[in-house]
Amino acid sequence: MSGFERYLSLWVFTCIVAGIALGQAMPGVFLAIGRMEVAQVNLPVGLLIWVMIIPMLVKVDFGALHEVRQHVRGIGVTLFVNWLVKPFSMAFLGWLFIRQLFVDYLPAEQLDSYIAGLILLAAAPCTAMVFVWSRLSNGDPLFTLSQVAVNDLIMVFAFAPLVAFLLGISAITVPWATLLISVGLYIVIPVALAQWWRKSLLARGPAAFAAAMAKIGPWSITALLLTLVLLFAFQGEAILRQPLVIALLAVPILIQVFFNSALAYWLNRALGEKHNIACPSALIGASNFFELAVAAAISLFGFESGAALATVVGVLIEVPVMLLVVRVVNASQGWYERG
Repeated sequence: MSGFERYLSLWVFTCIVAGIALGQAMPGVFLAIGRMEVAQVNLPVGLLIWVMIIPMLVKVDFGALHEVRQHVRGIGVTLFVNWLVKPFSMAFLGWLFIRQLFVDYLPAEQLDSYIAGLILLAAAPCTAMVFVWSRLSNGDPLFTLSQVAVNDLIMVFAFAPLVAFLLGISAITVPWATLLISVGLYIVIPVALAQWWRKSLLARGPAAFAAAMAKIGPWSITALLLTLVLLFAFQGEAILRQPLVIALLAVPILIQVFFNSALAYWLNRALGEKHNIACPSALIGASNFFELAVAAAISLFGFESGAALATVVGVLIEVPVMLLVVRVVNASQGWYERG
């Protein structure tokens, strides 16, 4: 992990402060940016999100799908946790904490939006940072790559219906047209462009590909941070009025991270998978494709929505929490292998 990635939470916090300050100082500028829309898609944000997502997807090798058969049990656990447990458990946690336990401390008009943001966060499995977490836990790199490839392939087809279903059972109106546009703009088109770009780079040789990856790698984080500045410029007024909201939204996210990582880790152990398979399986179960979640939340519910704020809380806590999970799986290797 680079020094920049290691301190991602610090940079996110800095962008939060900068965004709030700029939003208070130049409200007219950000109001104009917010109006730059076509078919409910904000053009500056759409551009930033493509810059954020496409470099990550270039790293994904769909040719690794054939590796799935080498570790069927590990892949099975990954898919079970990512697609059957994680989104549904987050929908339940959102209902429990947002609508029940914390209802008196949150703005009533944003309750549904907060739950929607949590669902969007949980419905998108991690695509990029899981490679970092896997490396830190000595995970099998081929398994890590194959599980990302499988998840991304499923995400192209399953993200929209899964999100729509969970929003529906949470009694939240599903903007189907905008949801499908978001999937096309932020999953289908980026995957197609990224794979075309990957093929073009690989045609120049492995060294050229590695050099290109090193060059475009910082684009994703930079675009993410700029998106956060814009987002918090719009959210600033609400946050200044109710700073407790961020802490409360973090609670179901934290529980979901620890529950899903522990479940995937235990299931791999129970099924007899090796530790270097269980680690990346547990870590992808705990982390999220927060870039996609932020993009979808903004497209579906807007800059100033509780959904957008909820997804950003996921970004804020991602690095320190995932580093803690990495530490736990590394420290428990002896226990795991005695199983």
